[in-house]
Amino acid sequence: MVVPYKHEPFTDFTLEENREKMEAALKQIEADFGKEYPLIIGGERIITEDKIKVVNPANKDEVLGFVSKSNKKLADQAMEVADETFKTWRKSDPNFRAGILFRAAAIIRRRKFEFTAHLVKEGGKPWKEADADTAEAIDFLEYYGRQMLKIKNGAKVNSRPIEHNQFHYIPLGVGLVISPWNFLFAIMAGTTTAAMVTGNTVLLKPASATPIIAYKLMEVLEEAGMPKGVVNYIPGPGSEVGDHLVEHPRTRFVSFTGSREVGTRIFERAAVVQKGQIWLKRTIIEMGGKDTIVVDNEADLELAAESIVQSAFGFSGQKCSACSRAVIHEDVYEQVKDRVIELTNELTHGDPSDNRHFMGPVIDQAAYDKIMGYIEIGKEEGKLVAGGEGDDSKGWFIKPTVFADVGPKARIMQEEIFGPVVALTKAKDFDEAIEIANNTEYGLTGAVITNNREHLEQAREDFHVGNLYFNRGCTAAIVGYQPFGGFNMSGTDSKAGGPDYLIQHMQGKTTSEML
Repeated sequence: MVVPYKHEPFTDFTLEENREKMEAALKQIEADFGKEYPLIIGGERIITEDKIKVVNPANKDEVLGFVSKSNKKLADQAMEVADETFKTWRKSDPNFRAGILFRAAAIIRRRKFEFTAHLVKEGGKPWKEADADTAEAIDFLEYYGRQMLKIKNGAKVNSRPIEHNQFHYIPLGVGLVISPWNFLFAIMAGTTTAAMVTGNTVLLKPASATPIIAYKLMEVLEEAGMPKGVVNYIPGPGSEVGDHLVEHPRTRFVSFTGSREVGTRIFERAAVVQKGQIWLKRTIIEMGGKDTIVVDNEADLELAAESIVQSAFGFSGQKCSACSRAVIHEDVYEQVKDRVIELTNELTHGDPSDNRHFMGPVIDQAAYDKIMGYIEIGKEEGKLVAGGEGDDSKGWFIKPTVFADVGPKARIMQEEIFGPVVALTKAKDFDEAIEIANNTEYGLTGAVITNNREHLEQAREDFHVGNLYFNRGCTAAIVGYQPFGGFNMSGTDSKAGGPDYLIQHMQGKTTSEML
């Protein structure tokens, strides 16, 4: 019997025992630094001459490893393996598939500090953020395993006296999973295992900035009993491997999490029916956000300021759910602004291996340059009241940055920055605040801070985002509790970690037998 699902507890690093375990894990993984990681195709390890050099974003001189890089030829080889493996895997017992996820979750739970340490080094995550990433990976495995057991027998349909009707779900085929670097473990694990547990075979192409943790997941899945060829690990450049597989006639679906630019490109390319293709490819696409916290004049102002700062600067603002703008009622604007500045200036940032720091680096040079470019734009569009400085001499560090008095149509209020930058603007009333909150092309997360029940109910109806939070920040959705996904240019609203997520990887089949 499978016990009811509940999310994985977060680690309390105020306890000396946990701090010591984390520090030991950080030292332990240093033994792997500089190691070579092969591709995995059909269970076979393949070393290529061309490698991805993976570095610690907090210390560019610290090389974490060299990961073999796939190409079109190897991608085709992986497709052939996955296509052939699907013939048997699609008929495998759903209980067996779910069991692999449960065993994998148990393995990761036993080695939780080790995996969290990898996320600190490879993703540049502070301990708290890295621990939450590991916990969420466990959650996805536990939750999707249970969801598969729930839907394995299909859904009840009506039958007449002369017939027996059945409705059940069958897998789609070979899925291409393209995972992001920001939730380098959780989203990668969730998207991969959701495709696998539903009876599909997988081509896993992790983000080039963070491919090592994906290799670690492959080792866990193998240890948990996953057969060869079910998931194939093929990191490589999106412009070569990604585009090629998106367009491949045997690709049945694409699961992508990342930027709007890449997501829309995938959506367009997947829509083209290739020669020999006999289906319309399904896309499960989650992109970015321009997420807003609304504060009215009946709010707890300390809660409002704390929610803005925590949501804007957790993991250096590198979450698609991060608060990148706050719309504040003009009556309380100055008070909230001043408190946001105070709280922001109290934040520490530096190498996340040291748990004293709230913020670590941004992921790489391209991200650093983009964010610093937006800070220059912000100086023209608003008033810089905190931060605004960066240092890329050792790692890619940017101070938490606040712009005040920004117009609703300003670029830093409209375009996704994906870094530690938040813009503040004022509204004359709650109606205008909601209007401003909805004035972007995105619709991922949002929050409303107020003690006015009418305003909460108005926002419930009119604030057009996939995940809306009341009297808390706009980040930190929990698997099985707050299914996650957004509207408009935030993607296909797949609601990861929700009750209907797995069905997107399957198709319904009706059988009707005359009696």
